[in-house]
Amino acid sequence: MDISRSWQDRAVVDTMLDDLQTWAIVGLSGDPSRTAYQIAAALQRAGKRIVPIHPVFDEPGAPTVLGQQGYRSLSEVPFPVDVVDVFRRSEAAGPFADEAVAIGAKGVWFQLGVVDEDAFARTWEAGVPMVMDTCPLIEWRKRAA
Repeated sequence: MDISRSWQDRAVVDTMLDDLQTWAIVGLSGDPSRTAYQIAAALQRAGKRIVPIHPVFDEPGAPTVLGQQGYRSLSEVPFPVDVVDVFRRSEAAGPFADEAVAIGAKGVWFQLGVVDEDAFARTWEAGVPMVMDTCPLIEWRKRAA
């Protein structure tokens, strides 16, 4: 593992933002006041397909979020996921990176403030690019500046 690898490698960020279309949003429950909801809506406006991932979707009659069916876990999503975008505390985020690798995701994105260096190393070692401690909106703004 190249320990000097950047958490926000420009080429990886650009590939995820430009080329990868289906984003599973871990922590997206449907509460419009939450950051996960706002980022998911922005991803949709940018043409991405979002997939809500949250335990609330285990409940009968759980509503859709931003018009999309949600799932309790990544392993329940019945179609390929390109990016797993994680809105969880750092200490709880690592298992989602591992699950992203297990389902064949093409990338993992840990949101601003979410850092797990061991998960970062494991994910890259498994051949899955990862971005950590940033937000798609921040990265889009950097490119526009």
